[in-house]
Amino acid sequence: MMERPSSSRIAEFKNIIYSYFEENGRSFPWRTDTRPWGVLVSEFMLQQTQTERVIPYWERWMQIWPTPESLDKVSLEDALKEWLGLGYNRRGRYVKDCARIITRRYGGKVPETPAELVTLPGIGSYTAGAIACFAYNYPGVFIETNIRASVLHFFFHERTGVKDREILPILEDALDRENPRRWYWALMDYGVALKKLTANPGRRSAHYTLQSPFEGSFRQIRGGLVRTLVSQGPASAGELLERTGFEPEDLYRALEILEKEAMVAESGGLYRISEEEQPSE
Repeated sequence: MMERPSSSRIAEFKNIIYSYFEENGRSFPWRTDTRPWGVLVSEFMLQQTQTERVIPYWERWMQIWPTPESLDKVSLEDALKEWLGLGYNRRGRYVKDCARIITRRYGGKVPETPAELVTLPGIGSYTAGAIACFAYNYPGVFIETNIRASVLHFFFHERTGVKDREILPILEDALDRENPRRWYWALMDYGVALKKLTANPGRRSAHYTLQSPFEGSFRQIRGGLVRTLVSQGPASAGELLERTGFEPEDLYRALEILEKEAMVAESGGLYRISEEEQPSE
């Protein structure tokens, strides 16, 4: 376990991060417009998806559904029609469920603290911290791949297998409590730049994993079923086999999982996008 860095070392780290950000900070619509609902939507869309791909989807969503109340009024099928192409369609279901809970439990106001946010569907500790920070300038400590890369590059040059529990105290000491939003933007942008300029520092993390290929994966099968149900409407299992060309075993397994996730519902032998509401708790 590495000793906690000195205050001068932390100050040097912050100066480097902010100096880079002043010259090279990135601009995104959810940074220009930090209203909480838009921030929440952006955080879901950005999960495992390249930022440039997200921009047109986010802009379209915010034009169609600028508030939780507006999204709560439409069907899951309508929401997923606008999600198609982003992948990981379950995120679209989570955003829809969040809209319902925020509208009905919180009066349309996105919760302000990580402790409240983490109770919403699909929101873990990182996403809760990020939404609170970027929407409300909440000074919490959270970590994701680019934040991790920045710390690993500066403090763990000759280490591998570094655990997040070693990184979190450094983030606590370095946190800009007056403007945490700007600080985390800067950390993330620096981490993105590092991966383009040098070997990815994230590989020195104990938590580093390679994402499995999408082509031929079970994710592709699940996504294909949602896509065909959204674009072509309800269908029997036999019709879905014809539409998709998937192997029967894979198709039935995917349908079973999608039903458990309340993404798909079956009635009278026909499968369709579900309208079942997920529990609020």
